[in-house]
Amino acid sequence: MQGRTPRGDPVYLVAMPCPIPRTSADLARWSTELRRRTLGLVADLCDDDLDCEKLTITNPFLWELGHVGWFHERFLLRANGEPSLRADADELFDSMEVIHDRRWDLPLPKRSDVLAYLERLQAVLHARLERGELSDEDASLWQLCLFHEEMHAEAFLYMRQTLGYAMPAWLPPGPCGGADAALAEGDAEVPAGVYRVGAERDEAFSFDNERQAHDVELDAFRIARRLVSQVEFAAFVDDGGYRDARWWNAEALARRDHESAEHPRDWRREGGAWQRRAFDRWVPLEPDHAVMGVSWYEAEAYCAWADRRLPTEFEWEVAAAYDASGARRRYPWGEAAPDASRAVLDARGGGPCSVQSCAAGDSALGLRQLIGNVWEWTASDFLPYAGFAPAQYVEYSEPWFGTRKVLRGGAWSTSSFLARNTHRNFFQPWRRDVPTGFRTCAR
Repeated sequence: MQGRTPRGDPVYLVAMPCPIPRTSADLARWSTELRRRTLGLVADLCDDDLDCEKLTITNPFLWELGHVGWFHERFLLRANGEPSLRADADELFDSMEVIHDRRWDLPLPKRSDVLAYLERLQAVLHARLERGELSDEDASLWQLCLFHEEMHAEAFLYMRQTLGYAMPAWLPPGPCGGADAALAEGDAEVPAGVYRVGAERDEAFSFDNERQAHDVELDAFRIARRLVSQVEFAAFVDDGGYRDARWWNAEALARRDHESAEHPRDWRREGGAWQRRAFDRWVPLEPDHAVMGVSWYEAEAYCAWADRRLPTEFEWEVAAAYDASGARRRYPWGEAAPDASRAVLDARGGGPCSVQSCAAGDSALGLRQLIGNVWEWTASDFLPYAGFAPAQYVEYSEPWFGTRKVLRGGAWSTSSFLARNTHRNFFQPWRRDVPTGFRTCAR
């Protein structure tokens, strides 16, 4: 697809201020800004683009837009006893009832009808907000719906990358000039001890899989101060890493062979040099940028080749959260909200950046970019914490326990509202379309 000119004014992805809004006025403001951004991510796409190619890792854009509206309707409208705005909303947009492969065959409404549904729903819900302050339960449901939309906005970005669509031209710029401060190479040592992980009860918002903060006992470990770079991963590829069965377990080998994978999905050799696809363009490999778009299997194979290992999710969280005094932080750098000096989030730059950028976001142990740039694979299966109880959105976590791997930290495409030390993302280990990378630990 050739690059398109976005319709209307630029719609920059500007992070909303923390703390997370709870008042009616602040939720309405967040909702308005977020919806403007969501629609801006598809405004330049023609109708054929919205329908898009049928893949196991994408949805039709039009279906995904309708699903965002349906989710608001389910939790904010019908939960208060009001009727649906579309009689066929469940038949079309309920993600648990409408299986993935059926979504291309549905009698989806036209673009104008989906946009009208979203606009009407927004008006009804905002009118309710204007009638007064919310209960804690209502505020939590609003937050859930808005976080859900933030995640789908991120999905629109990596769907465009997967499909080779142009990058939205109005994305905010990334870090200027690559590295902004020297970072010591090698590992940081984390001492053995008992550490608290997970979301505390007084957290402004958390998903059900983060809850039940608890203590874990860890042995001492050494974790890389920075992410694995493209040039480091290229060394693995050039050394025959994809062809050497020693580095791949049986499940990973089967997936490698199924996809005929010889290198990361969005790489190619041109004139003897590696290139990376950035949306609809091919660019020379950026040696100091984080490797992105590799599966858990590929990350594990690299670790085996390099005689390293992936951190567990608790090792990752402890390395991110604790300072020398033993105090626990919300972010690697402390309590201050993310900004452009600390983390590459909010679609900044439209892709991965230098693994040396954002020195202001270093953890107490000197680890860089634990938040932002690319999602980080961990060694851990996605499992419930002890005492887990599903929240209002029952289908968010529970159906996927034991079938996915945990990722931490957030990527350039992630909302700064979602990024925090306790947040747990989760995907199947074979996914290569998500903006994922990794850092390693000493064996």
